[in-house]
Amino acid sequence: MTQLTSEAIYSLCLNDPEFQMASRHWTGGVRFEIGTEECGVCVNEGEVEEGLPTEGIGVITISGPQEIWDQVLSANPPRFMNDINIATGRGGLAWQGDRLTWWQYLPAIQRICELMRSSAPMAADAVQEGQGHGSFDSPIGRYLRIDLRGVEHRIYMEEAGKGIPLLLQHTAGSHGVQWRHLFESSAITDHFRLIAYDLPFHGKSVPPVGREWWSETYRLDGDFLRSIPIAISEALGLDQPVFMGCSVGGLLALDLAQKHPEKFRAVISVEGALHVGGNLNALEGFWHPQVSNETKATMMEGLTAPTSPLPYRKETAQAYASGWPPVFLGDLWYYIAEYDLRDLASSIDTSEVGVHIFSGEYDFSATLEKGREAHDAIQGSSYCEMMGIGHFPMSENPAKFLEYLLPVLENIRGA
Repeated sequence: MTQLTSEAIYSLCLNDPEFQMASRHWTGGVRFEIGTEECGVCVNEGEVEEGLPTEGIGVITISGPQEIWDQVLSANPPRFMNDINIATGRGGLAWQGDRLTWWQYLPAIQRICELMRSSAPMAADAVQEGQGHGSFDSPIGRYLRIDLRGVEHRIYMEEAGKGIPLLLQHTAGSHGVQWRHLFESSAITDHFRLIAYDLPFHGKSVPPVGREWWSETYRLDGDFLRSIPIAISEALGLDQPVFMGCSVGGLLALDLAQKHPEKFRAVISVEGALHVGGNLNALEGFWHPQVSNETKATMMEGLTAPTSPLPYRKETAQAYASGWPPVFLGDLWYYIAEYDLRDLASSIDTSEVGVHIFSGEYDFSATLEKGREAHDAIQGSSYCEMMGIGHFPMSENPAKFLEYLLPVLENIRGA
């Protein structure tokens, strides 16, 4: 790695609009301790200033050995090193400073690290989509009313294709737009009826009018979550649909296979695991009144692979930035605190319901190792390690995801 200087970092930040937007109103800066060398940048009310900031209010110090920084600042960092929030948690770096400042300005801190990388990242596949002005995409959207816990909910859903029903569950804190690329694949829609829905309180599924939800703490629990795809399936009269979910939906896929195998012909667990775990109290940045949704978006971009197409990585993050603030942390109740199949996974009968597990290389939440653990515990399941993909394969790199997914869908058709 070429030796960095404060002067060079100042110049990079001064000429980068993305950093300038993320650093607005910030007074402080970042100090980098790279082995025995020090460098950094100062910020005053959002304006970049040259010089190494002294430790104090608004200043974050990130430190670690040279060999770790070489990985973090390489053109295409290895897994767990592409995102500074994770590199300082499990990658060998450490940070010091005010915790609220860290959460508030994580997007700016992450952007500085991107600017400091030694060279341009490997070129990703070109993004080409759509049929031009005046054309329509494939899915048709409408609202379905279903009863959940005695309250009528208005659920937004999009459909395309014909054949075997395939229910699509989005990740925590996001909505069904994540699946939009699959709707445009005739290799899928010629044989499967795709149905992507927004969970209650997500996307276009506005909260129900039958209860005072605004005075409640939003918390997604397993019984409620499991009831949603089952209620949708029953309302639409679906015959043995396939269920595919990612992240929280990936956990739900395995949960459904264990608790309701008779309802589905197969489940596809994208970024699934038997148990994720974690400390919800350490995630105050997910719903702190002084931290914007930009921080959540940045953390989710950090879960994508650095070689996934940049427009799709940014689109994946934007969906998080536009969500209702309490919903992401509330979804993580199921994902982190409640869900645990470690003692139950061996009871899943894959002769009754097919189980297929996909794990992305750059996913530091539901890791490759966690996906492999789930596969080993569920006799008869299939497992696929998706290299060069992160936590959101269907939205961050749909072309590569389809290469992995289509053989499994063909297997399900054959079964």
